[in-house]
Amino acid sequence: MAKNLRIKSARAAKDMSQKDLAEAVGVARQTMNAIEKGDYNPSIKLCLAICKVLGKTLDQLFWEENENE
Repeated sequence: MAKNLRIKSARAAKDMSQKDLAEAVGVARQTMNAIEKGDYNPSIKLCLAICKVLGKTLDQLFWEENENE
């Protein structure tokens, strides 16, 4: 799993810390850190909650481009 720099970038654009975002979606800060590092694959429910808080779509935050296509 690749690092999710798009979440980190969107979070920073809203001036939110990992803790702020984690609290807004109901998870621990460590979970948010693991998602951003690519160490944890969140549920679709959590993905949608993150998108809602950050004002982004699933595609904008979670779609992985396939370079071979």
